[in-house]
Amino acid sequence: MGTFNVDIEIGSPDGVAFETFNALVDTGASITTVPASALRRLGVTPHRQLTFALADGREVQRDVGQTWIRVGDDSAITFVVFGDEEVEPLLGAYSLQGLMLGVDSPNEQLVAVPRLLM
Repeated sequence: MGTFNVDIEIGSPDGVAFETFNALVDTGASITTVPASALRRLGVTPHRQLTFALADGREVQRDVGQTWIRVGDDSAITFVVFGDEEVEPLLGAYSLQGLMLGVDSPNEQLVAVPRLLM
């Protein structure tokens, strides 16, 4: 699968203020990650700490909170990882699923997935 970037907006927990990030679409990443300073600036607070595996096999602990995410016209409350300051923002699988978006890799875009009630 190829990689591509999209603009995402991360919001304050009350949904009033948003900040735009150019994020790598990463279906291998569980949770969306942005620099911790940006989350704090938006008023997002960590509510727990989780252990994550990195691509090189190392494990790290990171703070995790919940807040709004917006991609285009779609928005949802999602988990966010408080990343290191030099981290490239990542749009993770949990947020994609919550936004009901899928990945069209050949065309480097996000697409709506069917919303089913069965």
